[in-house]
Amino acid sequence: MEVIILLTPGFPENENDSTCLPAFQQFALAVKSNFPQLELIIITMHYPFISKEYFWNGMKVIAIGGKNKRHLWNLITRKKTLKVLEEVLKKKFINGLLSLWCTDAALIGNTFSKKYSIPHYIWIIGQDAKKENNLVSKIKPHADQLIAMSDFLKKEFYRNHNILPKYTVENGINETIFPKFNSGERKIDVLGAGSLIPLKNYSLFIDIIHEVRKTIPLIQAVMVGDGKEFDMLQLKIEQLNLKNNISLKGSVSHSATLEFMSQSKVFLHTSKYEGNSTVLMEALYSGCQVISTCPLSEKALDNLFILSTAKEMVTQLISILSDKHNKQPSQITFNTMNDSAKKIVNLFK
Repeated sequence: MEVIILLTPGFPENENDSTCLPAFQQFALAVKSNFPQLELIIITMHYPFISKEYFWNGMKVIAIGGKNKRHLWNLITRKKTLKVLEEVLKKKFINGLLSLWCTDAALIGNTFSKKYSIPHYIWIIGQDAKKENNLVSKIKPHADQLIAMSDFLKKEFYRNHNILPKYTVENGINETIFPKFNSGERKIDVLGAGSLIPLKNYSLFIDIIHEVRKTIPLIQAVMVGDGKEFDMLQLKIEQLNLKNNISLKGSVSHSATLEFMSQSKVFLHTSKYEGNSTVLMEALYSGCQVISTCPLSEKALDNLFILSTAKEMVTQLISILSDKHNKQPSQITFNTMNDSAKKIVNLFK
């Protein structure tokens, strides 16, 4: 049986942990489904926060338990990860490694692959393409081992690190996990979903709803997610007297988030930076009109409006919600995780 190692900073601690990297949960499941002759072993460096071995949907997971600690602790985590890789190699022939993010997982992956002449690919996913990623100079990746998750990330990585990734494999969705498509009434006017952190810029989301309410007083918006800005955002909603317009739901399961999408007319995404956002793909597939600050592709997509200013987003949102002849919701499939899994696994062949 062929063996591929998925080397990642984090992975769900059990099968009920639906909010931890849901896209890569679907990637792992897609690999298993499309390549039954292949064994995917997952080595996760930092999360879960304890060292243990377990099975997730029939796949072996080895957790190092690094807890995202820095400096000396991170060096210890890296050494433990390298040791675990060597222990696996003693028992199995490893056909290849795939590292998620061009960060410390890729650093260990490259060290191991060079030592034992094992093919190694690195999936550039988002902020690892930024100039601030000083690990790239230590990893020293070759262009032909780099996979960018979007055309934007491919250009961004080249602009910041002077290495042009050879491959582009986009993120994707698993159509089977979505609720029945809702082509009828949708009670939520605007939905936002994601981590409540500065990067996702949900303060702007609230500002936009505040402006739109001047034209549509009964607008109903829902925000799904948790993070360090939760209390600040809740206070802002109260200060702007938006408690009857915006409901802050906190952390919910991935399946619950998809249910919210199926009941929403518009998905509003105000993030400052995205590599290739899964949530945009999910919203499009759920039938939402999507307004976003970040693109999915260089190609134009139906129902996706890429806008750069708050004024533009307010105008577009009012236009959609005020249209009495608003078109019936339609499913837009940007890319499936099955396709992504096939493209990446076939690189090892």
